[in-house]
Amino acid sequence: MGLYLSAWLNGRATEIIPSSLSVFLPHAVQPSSRLALTLNSSPVPPGDRRSHWSSVHCSSHFLLSPCKQEVTRTPAELSSDGVRAEVGVKSGLHVWEVKWSPEHRGSHAVMGISRQDCPLQASGYNVLLGGDSQSWGWELKKNQLWHGGQTLKPYPSNRKRCPPNIKATETPLLIPECVLLVLDADAGTLGFVVDGNFLGVAFKDLPRGVELFPAVSSVRGGARIRLRYLNGTTRTPPSLMALCGLSIHHYLGQQRLNQMDKLPLPPALHRYLLSCF
Repeated sequence: MGLYLSAWLNGRATEIIPSSLSVFLPHAVQPSSRLALTLNSSPVPPGDRRSHWSSVHCSSHFLLSPCKQEVTRTPAELSSDGVRAEVGVKSGLHVWEVKWSPEHRGSHAVMGISRQDCPLQASGYNVLLGGDSQSWGWELKKNQLWHGGQTLKPYPSNRKRCPPNIKATETPLLIPECVLLVLDADAGTLGFVVDGNFLGVAFKDLPRGVELFPAVSSVRGGARIRLRYLNGTTRTPPSLMALCGLSIHHYLGQQRLNQMDKLPLPPALHRYLLSCF
C-alpha cells in the first residue's frame, strides 16, 4: 500500500500549483518534522489562557481588552512600555500568533520572549524587549535582533541566494500584521514564521527549565497587539502515522486538499487525514 500510494502521489506531482511567492521565501528554512506537524495541526480553542496578555505583568500605559487577548498602548510621551503573556512555558515546543498592524507600530516595535523579571517600562524611546539579559526581542522596523541591551544581527538573514525572479534587497523587509512566534523550550531556541515561511532560529541557548513568556514592547500611542496561542507539543517524537499524514499533505499542496478522497486509501485513513489537516 505504501509503495502504491507513493507512486500515485509522485505520478501527480506536476499537477501541484505553486503557492504565490513571498519576499520571505528566499529566507525560509526547512522546519523540523516536530515543528511542521505543530504548524499543520488544528489550533486550540481561542479562549485558552495561553492566549491571554497579563493584567499584572503589564505597563500601566497598556490597556487590556475584556477578553485579555488584545492590549492597546495609550499615548505617553518619552516612555517605552511592555507586556507579557499571562502564562509562560518551561518545556515543549509552542507556537503563538501575534497580530500587530504595521500602521500601529512606529519605531522600537519589538516582539519576542522574556523571563518574569524583565522590566516593562522605561523612560525615553528604547528597545525595551531585548534591552536587558532577561529578554530576547525582534525589532520589526529594522529587522534587528536584540538581547542584553545591544543589537546582535539582522533577522531574517540575507545570506541565502535569491531565485532569479526575486530581487535581493538589503533594506529592511516590511513585516506583515501576522507573525508566528515559535518557542522550543526543550531546545532553547526562538524563531518566527512569516507568510507561512519559517525564518529559522533567531535566538539559541535560551535558559532551560525557567518560565519564558511571549512579550512585546512599544512606544507608539494607539498600538493594538493581539495574542493567540495556536498549538504546542512535548519532546516526544512524532508518530509514524502523523509523519506519513504530513508527507501526504505536503505532496498534495493547498490547491489539492479537496481531492483527499481520491487517494487510494481506506475510508478510515481518509477520515484521519481530513481530521488532522
